[in-house]
Amino acid sequence: MTLADRLRAALDAGSRDAPELLTGDLSALELEGAPPATEAAVLVAVTDRTEPGVIFTRRTETLRAHAGQVSFPGGRIDPEDADAVAAALREAREEIDLPADAVTVVGTVTPYRTGTGYCVTPVIGVVPPDVSLTPSEAEVAAVFEAPLAYVLDPANHRAETAMWKGRERHYTRIDWQGETIWGATAAMLVNLSKQLKW
Repeated sequence: MTLADRLRAALDAGSRDAPELLTGDLSALELEGAPPATEAAVLVAVTDRTEPGVIFTRRTETLRAHAGQVSFPGGRIDPEDADAVAAALREAREEIDLPADAVTVVGTVTPYRTGTGYCVTPVIGVVPPDVSLTPSEAEVAAVFEAPLAYVLDPANHRAETAMWKGRERHYTRIDWQGETIWGATAAMLVNLSKQLKW
């Protein structure tokens, strides 16, 4: 059985349990009459190894939004994108030069609503081990890989609290070899850990 087949089976098994997922910041934004969320997509690129990993990017410090944060490759769904899968693959090509034909798409999972007004659909895909990646200098400061089993393990998910725009916010933090994964990216990993019976 290929890694893609194993992931599909794990997603099917997880979906049957109907887990309670993190939904993101749905409250204040909608109550205040904010416009509908901007649709976006990210690629959860899983490396085809004996011990699979997940590819992350660290954004440059010069970006207007989320500077220096760890994230999945991805961004908003443009009008020319056929769907979330097409958007995630396009963004991965733009950000880390990952060819679309190098990705075996497994499927999508439940979208996550961010506090900044995005509704993000995670797209899971399998990529070859040690695929050559070139970060876009304008957007990506670094690319790194963390073990899939590690980032999905609830034991590595730390609950944190911070004040944001005058309100107390709760979020998850995952540390890996000097890199900090938090915010929406960590929340999507928490959800994936519930949806993926790995």
